[in-house]
Amino acid sequence: MIVLVVRNYEEVSLEAALKVAETIRSKPDAVLGFATGSTPIGCYRELIRMHRMEGLSFSKVSTFNLDEYVGLSPDHPQSYHYYMFQNLFNPVDVKRDNIHIPNGVAEDLEEECRRYEDSIKQAGGIDLQLLGIGRNGHIGFNEPGSPFDSRTRVVKLSEQTRMDNARFFKSLGEVPTHAITMGIATIMEAKRIILLASGEAKAEAVSKAIKGPKTIMVPASALQDHPDCLFIIDKKAASLL
Repeated sequence: MIVLVVRNYEEVSLEAALKVAETIRSKPDAVLGFATGSTPIGCYRELIRMHRMEGLSFSKVSTFNLDEYVGLSPDHPQSYHYYMFQNLFNPVDVKRDNIHIPNGVAEDLEEECRRYEDSIKQAGGIDLQLLGIGRNGHIGFNEPGSPFDSRTRVVKLSEQTRMDNARFFKSLGEVPTHAITMGIATIMEAKRIILLASGEAKAEAVSKAIKGPKTIMVPASALQDHPDCLFIIDKKAASLL
């Protein structure tokens, strides 16, 4: 595990975008794992700029997203389908057939989870996985208590996670109670992982993930065992290291 501490959120975003671009340029048909939430938006904006100004092409890239809310259709403004198309996919040249996001309104959610796992395997696995981290140490929607051998599945969201995400909704009551998420074992199979964190609110989770004991109560602590994992964090997120 390598920890890169930079000055602020803007530098976190730039460094992450440079790593993604480096991966695409060295392997144009790379399989990329993407995250949602507020933290990756700066990275995605920089990737869009690179596409428009520097000719960075996503035309051969395949993508897999970490998660999706159960019960939100792809056109719902708070679905992660909608988020990804608004914040990255629409402005770049990625092929729609190469985009994979769990279907939170599938008739058979368990079958959807199996299908998603199979799709990752058929793509040859994920070359680079971007992650954020929740204040309770979750990665994807793997909440505290998630087994390290977990695969893509439906999970119940903790009240902490729902409250943290309520800012994107009109009220807490509108925040879904369940989601589909890649499991920790699924995430750990990515060839390279980059976790982004910014701000004092993430400092405790970052510290426990990096320095604390490996425990299912801090899902991100599983990353200590990954052979190629980079944390890109700002000074505030690194304040407890």
